[in-house]
Amino acid sequence: MPGHRLARGPAARRRPGPAAPRAGRAHRAAAHGHRPALRLPGGAIPAGADWPTAFTAMMDALLADADRFAVHLPVPAARLRELTGAATPALAEVTVPVLVHFDLWDGNVLLHEGRVSALIDGERMFWGDPLAELTSLNLLGMPDDDPALLAGYGTTTFDDAAHTRMALYRCYLNLIMLIEATPRGYGQDRHAWLDEHVAPALLADVELLEKLR
Repeated sequence: MPGHRLARGPAARRRPGPAAPRAGRAHRAAAHGHRPALRLPGGAIPAGADWPTAFTAMMDALLADADRFAVHLPVPAARLRELTGAATPALAEVTVPVLVHFDLWDGNVLLHEGRVSALIDGERMFWGDPLAELTSLNLLGMPDDDPALLAGYGTTTFDDAAHTRMALYRCYLNLIMLIEATPRGYGQDRHAWLDEHVAPALLADVELLEKLR
């Protein structure tokens, strides 16, 4: 496919970039296509009748991986399950699933002749809440931190239910990064980066979820 990556390397994941408004517009366009059930692609987790059911199944599967690979988490799994359950009313506001890439940092955005030509590396994609896309578009930050991102996405304000869902999605993505490091055999430097940046971000969002209850 034509195009070149907007950026490469881990540093690109942690800074706002010129792809933000374009990526937001590209995601909105893709989301207007076919809308199946709320689920992960490929049948890894059965489709849910509603978004609380689907997301709870996704979180349970992720925490089961932590047990399977003996990954020590900075937050007990029981607490994460409790917070997910407490967020059911906020999750239930999502009734129309859209395609969420969930790893839409600059390195996964291809540009050709000044326009977004493709989004690559879709291993984390799912059908669900479009707000979840803001999680990876501003990794380890808040959507409100990046006006260009919000301008491209077409959203500028969020209510408490939206903040609750986004905090849950950040927890989910941070858990993915913490858990996958073990089966993928990441080196000591990567584990140190996760301990320094991702674990505190997870703890901050758990605290936020407690305040939003």
